[in-house]
Amino acid sequence: MKSYALRWHILGWLAYSSYEVVGKLLERAGSPLRSGLWLTASFVFIRVVEFYLCYLVVYPRFLRAGHTGRLVAALGGVVALFIGMRATLEEVLFPALLGFRNYGLEGAFAYRAGYYIIDNVYFASPVIVISAAIWAAQAAFRREQENRQLREEKRAAEVAFLKTQINPHFLYNTLNMLFSLAYPVAKPVAEAILKLSELMRYMLHESPDGQVRLEQEIEYLHNYLDLYRLRFPNHFHVHLSVTGEPAGCRVAPLLLIPLVENAIKHGVLDDPNTPVHIHLRIGGGQVQFQVDNQRSGNHKDHTTGIGLPNLRRRLELLYPGRHGLDLAATEDRYTASLRLASGDGPG
Repeated sequence: MKSYALRWHILGWLAYSSYEVVGKLLERAGSPLRSGLWLTASFVFIRVVEFYLCYLVVYPRFLRAGHTGRLVAALGGVVALFIGMRATLEEVLFPALLGFRNYGLEGAFAYRAGYYIIDNVYFASPVIVISAAIWAAQAAFRREQENRQLREEKRAAEVAFLKTQINPHFLYNTLNMLFSLAYPVAKPVAEAILKLSELMRYMLHESPDGQVRLEQEIEYLHNYLDLYRLRFPNHFHVHLSVTGEPAGCRVAPLLLIPLVENAIKHGVLDDPNTPVHIHLRIGGGQVQFQVDNQRSGNHKDHTTGIGLPNLRRRLELLYPGRHGLDLAATEDRYTASLRLASGDGPG
């Protein structure tokens, strides 16, 4: 709980305690002040326990669709705890230690127990309702803050994207011109320019729904790896395989490449005995992408590692509750596994 929220909680409970003390003094005019204050203290304490049990445990876990049965059972447990704590404090400990009790019920045990339960269900109910209202209001406020932050981030990203449109388009057109000049002279150079041009074209591609066909993402990976093969002929041991049918699957663009870049940056690429394995599997309503590589003791560059944190953020925004990203590292190997719900793309 944040400090400003904690201050409001403390002030609220102080105000409520003062209200109860004044009420007890007026209600018990002529009665011993000592017993009234003890009973008020126990009552406020038990309500504090009840409130935070609902506010911190029950509602965060069960106040959602599909959890109605668990919510009712949990609230029943809270009421039972409220009754049990009052009975223990006011009907067992207070008589033994202080010489008085709260309820002076006479008659048969069944009557006394029934009345005691009904009376305390009545006293427990307001706190259950109030804690639900406060928790729901704060949850709605947090969601609104998150939505506002997402809108601001989207606007900032759109502005940044518009600012970068001129240079990438200029570079893409220049690469096409260089390809036409290089092809008659040096076909390997022209082929490298063509691959780089395809990468640029894919990065500039836009779609109305912010998704691309999975086949396009696979083609991007092939072009990216082909460029490295041209750069390191006969010394680039990276294997990409695809299982399943990608047709019909759509995903957010450039979700797979950060894992490949990470393997190339930190993996062993020149040893045929320990190649980098990249496998894409489509089926069962999921797209599963795994990259496994031998860890290198030498970093390829000194750039800051922002690819994986950016990937995590994009997955949280585009596939909330519909993705999994597992990174497993041992002393000599590194494995990254990404799972996405296939078919409709981001939700």
